[in-house]
Amino acid sequence: MTALSRVFSASLLIGSCHLMASGLSLPAALEILENNNLEIRSANLDVRSASSDTAIAKGYNYGSLDFTETASRSNDAGNVFGFKLSSREATFRDFSADEFMAGIGYDTPPSRLNYPGYQNYFQSKLTYMLPLYTGGKLSAYSDISEKMEKIKKLDAEQMKTEKRYELRKSYYDMALLQNSLDHMKIIHKNITTLEHTTDMMIQEGYAKKVDLLEVEARKANVERSITEMEANKKLLYHYISFLLNENVTEIELPKKDYPSSAVSESDVLANNTDLQKASQGLEIREKMVDVAYAPFLPQIGAFAEASSADNTFLGNFNDHKAFTIGAKLSWNLFNGAIDNNSLEKARIEKLKTVTQVELAKKGIALQYDKIRTEIESLNSQITSLEKELELSDQIYKNYEGRYHEHLASMSDVIIKQSQQIEKVLNLQAVKNKRNERIFALEKLSNGVK
Repeated sequence: MTALSRVFSASLLIGSCHLMASGLSLPAALEILENNNLEIRSANLDVRSASSDTAIAKGYNYGSLDFTETASRSNDAGNVFGFKLSSREATFRDFSADEFMAGIGYDTPPSRLNYPGYQNYFQSKLTYMLPLYTGGKLSAYSDISEKMEKIKKLDAEQMKTEKRYELRKSYYDMALLQNSLDHMKIIHKNITTLEHTTDMMIQEGYAKKVDLLEVEARKANVERSITEMEANKKLLYHYISFLLNENVTEIELPKKDYPSSAVSESDVLANNTDLQKASQGLEIREKMVDVAYAPFLPQIGAFAEASSADNTFLGNFNDHKAFTIGAKLSWNLFNGAIDNNSLEKARIEKLKTVTQVELAKKGIALQYDKIRTEIESLNSQITSLEKELELSDQIYKNYEGRYHEHLASMSDVIIKQSQQIEKVLNLQAVKNKRNERIFALEKLSNGVK
């Protein structure tokens, strides 16, 4: 057995997966991702913001309590008289009773009443207003806000699924890249061995200088491919570091070079985030119909007010207290059919959303079938390419032996080696496509595997 043959025998024992002795495992990386990834953090903040919007919408159901402190000074007759009445300090003198008793006629304007002096006025007022019935508008807005919050939660979950997808794919891409790199290094080692053998055969007169040049050119080509693969590894590590928001220099590669793909169509339809968001959107449209119907119903509100007034700040507060309670009903009876048209539009938008949800379900089912078909096709291609690579390895070994026996030229050996390299790169490309499709299937089912 030649040195080249021994090298290829060793390569067959390596298998299809390269394992590193240590490094960041995928489960640990996924945990770091959820805590550290900046896009996931941003999505979680959006959820908190939506939760605040829901609390705001519900808060309108509890009405409002306002405190007002008024400080005034006026000699306007209406204001002064009103101030004194409000602060319970009016006297008969304020009506110019003394002037009347002095015999002034009825037609003579009372001077004190019409031309009072300056009056200070301080009023403290507490007002509570409560909507009792709004035609269901407030409750509908609260429900809409809750649905919007759920959509934001689904967006956050979708972001997590997307980033988990990108991280897992990066790990499996690294495994495939490392596997191809290992194979290319074996090929490089074989070429180095062939280079030494050819150099010795030239010295013994059994080979030509051009044979060595062909080997060296092929070796340079393989070295260029190895350099490119090493650069791609660095880029993958940079991207993993970006996803985890921390520096990662070594990872533990998956034990297999492809993930499982047992996702069913029912899993996809039950867990797809876009479908869940569409369902929430339909419920929002239903509530918008309720909002559009509210103007046809009366609006009822209640209020309660407590106040105290005096010509000094907080003076005689208890003695001058006043209380008012009341209710108000308003009912728009006609506004040019605007409400009718608004209600009709809301109903049409609801029907449109129903159609869009049904279309989305069919579209997701079509995507599932398409991805499944692509995975089956890629699996078939991989099986074929693996057999072709195995055959290519054997053919190369055969031609290498024939070259030593002067039954084949160096050009023949180089051609067979080029075919071998082509099979390695093609196999990696197809496996990458299969993994991408498998992860796309998982993403379609919101991470269900």
